[in-house]
Amino acid sequence: MNFKEDFLQLVWKYQYFDRKGLQTTDGQSAQILNVGIHNLGEGPDFRDATIVLDGVTFHGHVEVHRLASEWKQHAHDGDSAYNSVILHVVWKDDKSALRKDGTRIPTLELEGRIFLEIWRNYEQLLHYEQDLPCGHALSQVPEIIRFSALEKALVERLHQKSEQILQILDQTKGDWEETAYRWLFQCFGFKTNASPMLDLASLLPYKILQKHRNQLSAVEAMLFGLAGLLPDKTEEPYVQHLIREYDFYQKKFGWQDQLLRQHWNFMGVRPSNFPTLRIAQLAAILAKAPNLLQAVMEDSRDFASFKKLLQVQPSDYWLYHYSFGKSSEKMASRGISGTVLQLLIINFVMPLWFAYGRYFQNPDWQERCFDLLQEIPAERNFIIRKFESSDWKAANAFDSQGMIGLFRTYCSPKKCLQCKIAQSLIKSTKG
Repeated sequence: MNFKEDFLQLVWKYQYFDRKGLQTTDGQSAQILNVGIHNLGEGPDFRDATIVLDGVTFHGHVEVHRLASEWKQHAHDGDSAYNSVILHVVWKDDKSALRKDGTRIPTLELEGRIFLEIWRNYEQLLHYEQDLPCGHALSQVPEIIRFSALEKALVERLHQKSEQILQILDQTKGDWEETAYRWLFQCFGFKTNASPMLDLASLLPYKILQKHRNQLSAVEAMLFGLAGLLPDKTEEPYVQHLIREYDFYQKKFGWQDQLLRQHWNFMGVRPSNFPTLRIAQLAAILAKAPNLLQAVMEDSRDFASFKKLLQVQPSDYWLYHYSFGKSSEKMASRGISGTVLQLLIINFVMPLWFAYGRYFQNPDWQERCFDLLQEIPAERNFIIRKFESSDWKAANAFDSQGMIGLFRTYCSPKKCLQCKIAQSLIKSTKG
């Protein structure tokens, strides 16, 4: 019995077994009118099924296990959510399944009924020990199915990221301008400093910063001061000016809280990704954009317009500094790189558009996401290289984001049988 429960779920969902002369283990004739809706959340595996047992039609749920004894192991016998289960589908019936009220649930045993072709495909085409379990067989999958799986994974990825934005929107009490501002900060922190960046944006409301956006040094002073990154002492005139500026604004607005340097990750981070340099770049973007939300949602619609918005040069100090107090012989920054620009459009703009469309129930924003992603070059990382080694190349960011979604949602956690690609590989040609 070398298979997972999701294999039996797939067998039930697509009826990959011999249905002639079906009987439950207690001898009732069984006819399947509707397998039900596959439930990937909590509760029974298939909802709203229709089964005929000994000529009587039942409407309810179906639960699937490898062994019938897993019903009790999973504590379904004490869970009222499973009282409406009308059929227990198992590989082997080793123990009766009882509802909470003690009534026995009819059980269908599939041992000896699953089509041999399904077994063979499952065993031969899915190598679970590999990072891409079906990588060796991807060439066998029709392009339309691969595209469908890719699109589904991309939508799920955008949906997941948009959830974070809607949570921020809830925290800001429906303020989309403040939400876009905080989301920009979180994205600028990338993986290493996303959390303190979001905390920094929460300490400095966008409306305050926007009032001073014409003074880049004032924006820098407020951001670096609240970030806890300004040095206590310095001989550099520009940094001395920032310290004085921050002291003024701190008194003016009565700021009591600020982050500490230990909140930020410098260790193991490339100098070009130091939080000090990223904050300087953020300050330049915010000082240039009259209205961030309008710039992202209305004024910018293609790659070129976002490049103009995001790829701006920070103040002169940061041309030869990665952090305060130590100059660099090598130029530090003339603005964000082309690669970082692409990542920001993918991780900042696209989820924001998607969340906006979800919130206002306007599907046009999803189509805008798809259109822009096809303008952006594909990302280059270890995940994309895994797919390329299996002869599936990413043509643009639409493809690469879909591949990342496939890998993280299905391949890595080995949820292969929830993926259309694996389903296609093991599909039976039999009725």
